Amino acid sequence: MIDLRHGDSIQIMQDLIDEGVQVDVIITDPPYKVITGGRTNAEAPKGILASNTQLMKTIPEFKDWLPLAYQLLKPDTHIYIMTNFHELYNMMTEVKNAGFEMHNLLVWEKNTSTPNRWYMKNCEYTIFARKGNIQTINNPSSKTVHRFTNPTGKEHPAEKPVDLMEYYITNSTNINDIVLDPFMGTGTTGVASKNTDRRFIGIELEKDYYDIAQNRVENTNRLEDFMV
Repeated sequence: MIDLRHGDSIQIMQDLIDEGVQVDVIITDPPYKVITGGRTNAEAPKGILASNTQLMKTIPEFKDWLPLAYQLLKPDTHIYIMTNFHELYNMMTEVKNAGFEMHNLLVWEKNTSTPNRWYMKNCEYTIFARKGNIQTINNPSSKTVHRFTNPTGKEHPAEKPVDLMEYYITNSTNINDIVLDPFMGTGTTGVASKNTDRRFIGIELEKDYYDIAQNRVENTNRLEDFMV
């Protein structure tokens, strides 16, 4: 099963709940504000973001979609939410408010750095939480800090490595389980789901990104028996 939906994530997540859908893991990189790193200073390093940009035209409030995510997850399952340092505290607060229990803070160490006046940024954070009882990951020897090479295509400003998504998927699910990404961007989590023989539900608001995701996921040559 590959189920890609174009539209507002909050509305579509509610639709999925109304349809009685439940998933085995949620892995997502939701939209959030990006800090500038001090670009207004005349002596700032080159390459710093010029403004507090947004990766999407609409940034939903964490408190509006996280309770829906909680409802969509089966009991005793995991959620992975990527974020930056600026939004980390707010995200962790709303994750707990939605009913999740924190497991760990994971760190993706990138092979590139973003210029910043207060230490260059070469990592991103993933909140790893659970719904219900504790379930051991499939590879308990996995480290909290992991290194994966940045994507080179850059079809999306926040594109993540496919193998990073596969790392999370294979640690928290089994073959044929359902992976949900409510903010799928250009479909990296969908590609990783097919590569690992998992089913996938992806939601994306921006039509350009949705079209790219649809093309990428449909042209990944795995899970042929589950395509719809």
